[in-house]
Amino acid sequence: MTRNRKKQWPKLKISEILQHALNTALILLAITLCILLGKEIIYFIQVAIFSPEIEIKYELLERILNFFLYFEFIALVVKYFQEDYHFPIRYFLYIGITALIRLIIVNYQNPVHTLLYTFAVLVLIISFYIMNSVTARKVKY
Repeated sequence: MTRNRKKQWPKLKISEILQHALNTALILLAITLCILLGKEIIYFIQVAIFSPEIEIKYELLERILNFFLYFEFIALVVKYFQEDYHFPIRYFLYIGITALIRLIIVNYQNPVHTLLYTFAVLVLIISFYIMNSVTARKVKY
């Protein structure tokens, strides 16, 4: 009695495979961002020890904002895993506001561009306010 047994492949859905690929990529991104965050901390320590009179204020401010961008992206990846593979929109708003403020500080030569970037920050802040007020109403009822 011989039965024709076909070799059965494990039933993996495409969505599961893509989810594992995404998780792996995000973990690698988080590791890279942690390394860059560490480099910024080393830079801050070097500036604090070796150059007490800061002559490079704009560069230091740019590096501080880069530090916060790295930090926010790492927090976004952490929240992704804590929220069952979901990115909260408010973290993207935080990152957008921080990135635009960095852009305003770094590229301040053109007043028209600075004004446009400022309006973009205002739009993001208004979006954040609307999102929080809608969320508060949902919780209230």
